[in-house]
Amino acid sequence: MEARINLFDNEVAAKFAKRFIGAGLVIEQSTLPKQTQELVKIRASQINGCGFCTDMHTKEATAAGEAAVRLNLIAVWREATVFTEPERAALALAEEGTRLADTHHGVSDETWAKVREHFDDEQVAALISLVALINAANRINVIVRSPAGSYEPGMFAAMAK
Repeated sequence: MEARINLFDNEVAAKFAKRFIGAGLVIEQSTLPKQTQELVKIRASQINGCGFCTDMHTKEATAAGEAAVRLNLIAVWREATVFTEPERAALALAEEGTRLADTHHGVSDETWAKVREHFDDEQVAALISLVALINAANRINVIVRSPAGSYEPGMFAAMAK
């Protein structure tokens, strides 16, 4: 599979990517646990069918020491015993926030209550921003058909500077 356009060779796309990655740094530097951040990114990417982002974030999570069993069970997190209650709340928010068009109510009151039970205001803001950001990244990569498989952990770190 080949991408429809190389976004890194495009001046507008490259400028946007630099700012997009910069926005991600705000979330990364928040108190929202890094493991939770990667789980959310992976789950949204799975739902959106974004191979590039699924590849990227599973490799980043692995490099950060995430257990293979947890990565393998993200898509079926409700049936898995390896996720904490805060992670379950974040995964539920990620799913409902990603599937907005599939329901008339957006994020349910039940999911919101669980998120508020486990995360403080800063973490909730980071979580909401993360769901929005990963969904945008998924859409960009799915539209251009960015291929999965070649990502190396830390590959885009230099772009954030």
